[in-house]
Amino acid sequence: MTEPSSNQTADRLARLREAMKAEAADLVAIAPGSHMDWLVGFHPHPDERPCLLLVGAEKEAFLMPALNAEGTREHTDIAFHTWSDDLGPKAALGEALAAIGAEGAKTVVLDETMRADFALLVLDALPGATHAFTDRTLGRLRMVKDEGEIAKLKMNAEIADRAMQKAFAAIRPGMAEKDLAQAVKDHFAAEGAVPSFWIVGGGQNGAFPHHQSGDRPLAEGDAIVIDIGARKAGFPSDITRMAAVGRPPEGYGQIHTIVEKAVQAAMKAARPGVKASAVDAAARTVIADAGYGEYFVHRTGHGMGIDGHEPPYITATADTVLEEGMVFSIEPGIYLPGRFGIRLEEIVVLRADGPEILSGLPRDLHVAKA
Repeated sequence: MTEPSSNQTADRLARLREAMKAEAADLVAIAPGSHMDWLVGFHPHPDERPCLLLVGAEKEAFLMPALNAEGTREHTDIAFHTWSDDLGPKAALGEALAAIGAEGAKTVVLDETMRADFALLVLDALPGATHAFTDRTLGRLRMVKDEGEIAKLKMNAEIADRAMQKAFAAIRPGMAEKDLAQAVKDHFAAEGAVPSFWIVGGGQNGAFPHHQSGDRPLAEGDAIVIDIGARKAGFPSDITRMAAVGRPPEGYGQIHTIVEKAVQAAMKAARPGVKASAVDAAARTVIADAGYGEYFVHRTGHGMGIDGHEPPYITATADTVLEEGMVFSIEPGIYLPGRFGIRLEEIVVLRADGPEILSGLPRDLHVAKA
């Protein structure tokens, strides 16, 4: 991903420290991954060697494997406390904690994605410390996107729109699901985006929300779920639209209309200050009231940023209060075993007056010639 300026890194570290103070956290320990990317713009190669960015109340430092130090130094001027394979990381970790004034930390925030052995290394170095995860500190900061992040998400959404249009144009009776998926992947690659996933579910395979595109040939009368995404400039895309080969299957139009109404209900419910669970409830109520509640088998949405799936999660139990600048999917669906499935997915940025949709494609069924 594109590295932030030193000013941006300093601003994010300052904001993290404000959140740490509010939560009475003495230390945040971050492993190589998306949290580190967001904070300092890169991460060293992740492997079994403990590598951690340690953020204290006033200072920060890296616990850094010696093997990675030289290649990482060009990315940051944050202090390194290196360790070698023959000595192990414990002494270097103690030195790093002392250097940032966190050797006596009582409350530690752990990156929830880090390896368990990394987490235990930190906790063993701080006997008696309590721990939490990042949902009220670093994770909360990441949920609200700045306009630079939103611009990259918008760019990726536009690429995904064009990849979806390429899929629509490529549909032919008799072609395999995986061949239609390949057309999508080829288009992403042509625009410099790295394909992340390519769900093509024809006919009864569309009733499996995470179907793996295979050899099944597309046939006249099939409804096709097309759910695709890729990454460019460090950010992802994600979109789902529906197509049919010729005349759609019996009953399709009624179900599509219900799912579309569920999307609209969720859009209407999504406002700053509203709990994420209320957005899920709005979509789920439409589908349940139409008699298809048991066939809506997943959450209404997920957040999106550096990661394709990240908080806020739009679920029935989510207590997250939505804020302006959050980015998430709205993607209700109905899946009828043995028949077909329908999912309509938008990625939205929450603005003061409601959701801004990143895609420019309509959610109407695309009908390909049989």
